[in-house]
Amino acid sequence: MGTPDYIVGMRKHVGHDLLWLPSVSAVVRNDAGELLLGQRADDGRWSVISGFVEPGEQPAAALVREVREETGLEVAPVRLSSAVSHPHTYPNADRCEYLNLGFLCRLVSGTARVNDDESLAVGWFPVDRLPELDKHALLVLAYALRDNPVAGYLEPGITWDDVPD
Repeated sequence: MGTPDYIVGMRKHVGHDLLWLPSVSAVVRNDAGELLLGQRADDGRWSVISGFVEPGEQPAAALVREVREETGLEVAPVRLSSAVSHPHTYPNADRCEYLNLGFLCRLVSGTARVNDDESLAVGWFPVDRLPELDKHALLVLAYALRDNPVAGYLEPGITWDDVPD
């Protein structure tokens, strides 16, 4: 779907200045234990499937919608696995700080495929053979794949700069 109209409208007023935005990320495993990743069209990097939470939309509903839009897959959230904020600067110099809710998801149905213009590719990767990922994707994956059912977060006093690359 791309950038929602309400964000495009805000950008007309604030330019490239920082926006604080809610987002969701999906950690999805198939029956072979592989992880679903998407290669982003904006910067070419591989990442977990993520997207904006629209005004009036619940995060879990946004997560299901984003995975469907970007990959054609149907998923069901299993649990909230992380709550972290992280900065992102897009190639066009737009700056955002995302409050991201990560969810561990169960694959319901479908075949992974590029389903919109936000991704160059989508695919399943063994946990021990992941492509290079940024620290946000690595943190979301680490929290989702651990045995602790409590959502992970950065402890008070820890900043994004303290998270290792």
